[in-house]
Amino acid sequence: MDGLLFDTEGLYWEVGDTVLQRRGFRYSKELQSRMMGRVGVAALQQMVDFHSLEDSPESLLAESDELFADKLAAGVPPISGVTEWIDHLRTQQIPFGLATSSRRKFVEILFQTISWKQDLAFILTGDDVQHGKPHPEMYLRAATQLGISPEQMLVLEDSENGCIAAVASGACTVAIPSVHTRGQNFDGAHLIAESISDSRLWAMINPAE
Repeated sequence: MDGLLFDTEGLYWEVGDTVLQRRGFRYSKELQSRMMGRVGVAALQQMVDFHSLEDSPESLLAESDELFADKLAAGVPPISGVTEWIDHLRTQQIPFGLATSSRRKFVEILFQTISWKQDLAFILTGDDVQHGKPHPEMYLRAATQLGISPEQMLVLEDSENGCIAAVASGACTVAIPSVHTRGQNFDGAHLIAESISDSRLWAMINPAE
């Protein structure tokens, strides 16, 4: 979801930077790459460890949640090409779902005005798994929700941790790096696409191409 369907990574950066500036530090790409894909307290534990903070990850999570919710309330439009991709999936009659490390309450806020939410076969969030990415649990559960084996599933990911999780699950994985994740390692990906509009990605599910 974040960085692939909606440009929320910039908001996460702003929130992380605000939290750290209050403690005399700044957010960085190295810390961002460690936190990406991890769920809730586990993500903030990375921040605690990285900067040797005295705060508990639980308190940092509560602080971050408040800041992030305020930013989401302003609205975040889908990334360019996403609506067309969803239409393509529907035309090809391919079931699709959402697997995100974000909390469910934030998913609900983001999708309040998104018409194709009703087309999602399932929504899995960070609240639904015990192990966040790079652990493959999220994608193993996604395959179960679809009633297929992971090898029959196509996963789109924008982060290194997410790519590791998808590949480890056995899914055919396509990496679509965002401006925030370019330069991360996407080893094991079947394809590194330029964007969600990349014709090579579309051809993977379109028998006519």
